[in-house]
Amino acid sequence: MRYFDVFNGDADGICALHQLRLADPLDSTLVTGLKRDIALLASVPAGDGDVVTVLDISLDRNREALQALLDRGAIVHYFDHHFAGEVPKHPSLHALLDHSGVTCTSALVNRYLRGRFAIWAAVGAFGDAFDDAAMEIVRPLRLDEGRVALLRELGASLNYSAYGQTEADVLVRPTELYRIVSHYADPFELIEREPLVDRLARDRIADIERAFSMVAIHASAGGDVWMLPDAPWARRVSGTFANRLALLEPHRAHAVLTPLASGGYMVSVRSASKGPSAVDFCRAFKGGGRATAAGIDCLDAERLDSFIASFDKAWVSA
Repeated sequence: MRYFDVFNGDADGICALHQLRLADPLDSTLVTGLKRDIALLASVPAGDGDVVTVLDISLDRNREALQALLDRGAIVHYFDHHFAGEVPKHPSLHALLDHSGVTCTSALVNRYLRGRFAIWAAVGAFGDAFDDAAMEIVRPLRLDEGRVALLRELGASLNYSAYGQTEADVLVRPTELYRIVSHYADPFELIEREPLVDRLARDRIADIERAFSMVAIHASAGGDVWMLPDAPWARRVSGTFANRLALLEPHRAHAVLTPLASGGYMVSVRSASKGPSAVDFCRAFKGGGRATAAGIDCLDAERLDSFIASFDKAWVSA
C-alpha cells in the first residue's frame, strides 16, 4: 500500500495537510504545486489499495482524474471548499466538501479531527482570507490579541509564498515550505525559530506596498480592476493584494490582473458582499474557485475589454 498526499501549495492546503499528519503521521508521496496548479490528480500513479488524500483542490477541475483513480482501485479521501459540481458516487471515495463560501479546507479538516490541532486550522483560515472562520476557531483557545495577530501574519505569509507563474517567481517551493512547517506542532515555535518566516513577511509587506502605490486601471460604482506589472513581485503578491483589497472594501468587487509570459493575464477576483459569486463570474471565463474568491488561469488579451464590461455588469447592478 502506498500513500499520496495531494494538496494546494497555499496556506490552506499546507495547514490542512499538516493537521492530518500531526494526527496520523505517514510516509507519503507529496504532490503539490503553486496556487494555480489545480489539475494535480492526473499525475498521481496510485492503484489498487493505495490511499490518496486530496486537500484544497477543486474536484470540478479533477473529476476525470479522480474517477480514473477510483477505477484503478485507489481509496480517496477528499477535503475541499471550492466548487465541486457533481461528486462521483463510489464506495472508495470519502469526501468532506463544502462550497458554501464561509469555510476553508483547513476548517473542514479541523472539524474532521474534532479540533485536535485547531491552531493550525486558524493559520490556514487566516491565510485564505477567512478571518471570520479563523476567529471562530481561535476563540476557544483564549489567545491574546498579539498571538492572534501572529497567527494571522503567519497565514498571510504562507499564502503569499504560493503565488507565481513558475517556481522562479516564488521564494520557496510549496513542497519545501510544507516540509519546514511539518517539523513544528506549535506555530509560535515555527515563527520564532525559522528565519524564512520573517523573510516571507518582510517581502510580502514590501510587495503589498508596491501594489498599493499603483492606480486601478478601471473603477466603477461596483468595483475596481487593477493591472500589476510583468514582474516576479507582482506575480507573488497578486492573490494577497486581492485579499487585502477585499478586506478593506468588502462592499466592492476587485479584480487583479498580471500578465502571463505566454500572453494574456492571470486574474484574481474577489466578490462584493452583495452580488454574484466570484466563482460563477470566473467560470464564464473558464476559471474557478469559490464564492468569495476565484480566479482565471489565462484570460486572453483580446477578451480584456469584455472582461471589464462583464465585471461592471455583474457588480454595478448588484
